[in-house]
Amino acid sequence: MAEKKILVTFDSMKYPNSGYFYFGKGLGEALIAENKSRFKLSFYMFAKTIYFFGNKVPVIFRKLSHKFFFPYSNKFDLVHLTDQTCRLRPWQVNAKRVMTVHDINNIHLAFKSDRNKRKRVNRLKKYIGYCDKIVAISQFVADDILKFVPDCKDKLTVIHNGADRLVVKENHTPAYQPKKPFIFTIGLLSPQKGFHYLPALLKGNDYELIIAGPETSHKEVILAEAAKHNCLNRVTITGTVSDDDKAWYFANCAAFAFPSIAEGFGLPIIEAMHFGKPVFLSKFTSLPEIGGDIAYYFDNFKAEHMNEVFNQGMADYEQNSRAQAIISHAAKFSWKAAADKYLKLYGELLVTTQTTAR
Repeated sequence: MAEKKILVTFDSMKYPNSGYFYFGKGLGEALIAENKSRFKLSFYMFAKTIYFFGNKVPVIFRKLSHKFFFPYSNKFDLVHLTDQTCRLRPWQVNAKRVMTVHDINNIHLAFKSDRNKRKRVNRLKKYIGYCDKIVAISQFVADDILKFVPDCKDKLTVIHNGADRLVVKENHTPAYQPKKPFIFTIGLLSPQKGFHYLPALLKGNDYELIIAGPETSHKEVILAEAAKHNCLNRVTITGTVSDDDKAWYFANCAAFAFPSIAEGFGLPIIEAMHFGKPVFLSKFTSLPEIGGDIAYYFDNFKAEHMNEVFNQGMADYEQNSRAQAIISHAAKFSWKAAADKYLKLYGELLVTTQTTAR
């Protein structure tokens, strides 16, 4: 039997320092490692992407003309669209189609208009209609999908993301090295990440707060909150950081905090847990599913409540030596496990010959 040809799209890796970039890098490497010549893999990527998997697989470069005509539409037996932005539309390929959905976060954001929410949901419905299998990266995302597309239940499955075990380079020093024990967080400085709530955690202690990630105008809101809590001199916003700096901050922080209100998975949570760090999360969207019973949760964002949760959590972490249990929890989320499940899904789909109707 001829080796089945599979195209996996990683065109969202165009933007480094993003969740999609690290998702693509982690899953792509694991697919290559775990495939073991079972399928003939090719990846679909932008030519400007900074990472190409060591040239271990053929790459089809994304071109603007593909928006109108995709010359490889009949070249593959299966196409995996690895996020719901779908620059390559599912109807452009004559093959089995898998799509990974990372979130429908817009529906959880009060500041998004109803028109914006309807537009996003309707587009997703259309894409789902053309696909043979839909993968949600968490049960929370799967439940969101079913609220709006209940008839896709039979083709919906959950495959959790993995998370890289970051390695700290010997003698590495980050661009900003804190002078005190510190709380760390990382991500786009957007309102839904909730970083403006974190200065409240610095009350009654001598911690610093380090926030890494692409800056936006929301930076000023965060700094205003720091001033309100009289800790502006202990809050540092670094902007984007190198992978080496990120690993150093995870390895050396006293705690990791992630009070997001709209998250499909939350890779940094597991990255912090790989180092055995206590993690403090909001109780919203997918975070309780990923953090499990080993994380500490904010039920609301009132300063007094957050400070109480943080103090009690740190005391529990130290007194009950939680680090090893946290590391064990993180080990449940591996890119190897994710890749194995995707490869199994590809195989199951390719056993049949019928494709979705156009």
